[in-house]
Amino acid sequence: MSDVQPDEVRLAAEIDRLKVDFPKTRELYREVCALLFFRFGITPTANRLYQLVKRGSMSTPTQVLGEFWVELREKSRVRIERPDLPADLQAAAGELVAALWTKSTTSAQAALDTLRVEVEAERAAAQDAVSSLKAELARTETALEQRTAALLAAQVRIQELEQVQASAEATRHALEAERVRIQDEIGVRDRALVQARADFSGELGKLRSGTELAEERLRAAEKRALLEIERERVSSARTQKELDTATRRAEQGEARHRSELLAMQAQLADARHQTGLLEGNLVAVREQSAGYARELGLLRQRMTATTAPRSPGRKGTPVTVPARKAPRAARKAASAKKAG
Repeated sequence: MSDVQPDEVRLAAEIDRLKVDFPKTRELYREVCALLFFRFGITPTANRLYQLVKRGSMSTPTQVLGEFWVELREKSRVRIERPDLPADLQAAAGELVAALWTKSTTSAQAALDTLRVEVEAERAAAQDAVSSLKAELARTETALEQRTAALLAAQVRIQELEQVQASAEATRHALEAERVRIQDEIGVRDRALVQARADFSGELGKLRSGTELAEERLRAAEKRALLEIERERVSSARTQKELDTATRRAEQGEARHRSELLAMQAQLADARHQTGLLEGNLVAVREQSAGYARELGLLRQRMTATTAPRSPGRKGTPVTVPARKAPRAARKAASAKKAG
């Protein structure tokens, strides 16, 4: 590979050096003109100068190039018009300089026309780009306005949702407090239900104890009374079974506590009613037993009187035993049972 750099590379390096040495734009263009013409043998044009320097406007290299040719012509004329030159050489040199000037001017004018065409094309392209940018800017502004409106609507919606959320949160707190209160009430009702069960169990135990005691005391009574008592015991057991079933149903769900409690209260009232009937029957049986005891006493007295020594005046007179009648209380109890 050759160590000699191409002309374009050396030209670019020299121009970069000149840019450092000559910060002013016009001086830089003038030095670049001299560099091209005297060192590289290139006729400078305004377009070429602008492409190499890329500073200022297009009029700057045109003006500097014109000044360069004027200065070069003046220097050439002074040098040509020296008195020691022959006349034919002066004429030839003048024609050569004129030809160079004409050629340079023509080339500069053509380059200027080309540059004007390029600048005009670039200006039209720039105008088109500006128009496109304006249209794009209008679309962007429209989209921005739409997005701004959407953002405002979204902010309003967010505020509404925040208000709804705050309301829902307040409602949730209220519902939570209501749930806690309902749970407390359910707990109180459960405790009341447990107490009612305990009371009912106690009363039922007492009722059973009384029933067993009545059965022990009334085993000598008539079969009908025993059947009635047995029937009441079966009814009491059925009531207990229904109460247990209602209790299991009450444990299956909190929502059914109230209805089951009412049902149990109704059953408890029924049981108490039947217990009252049992107590009435027990009283009736007791009265019947007391009547039986009185009749037994009367029979014993009569038997005693019958077995006693007879008087002479009453010898052979038969003793008439009146027919036994059921006590009125026992008959009322039996009637009440049949009606029930």
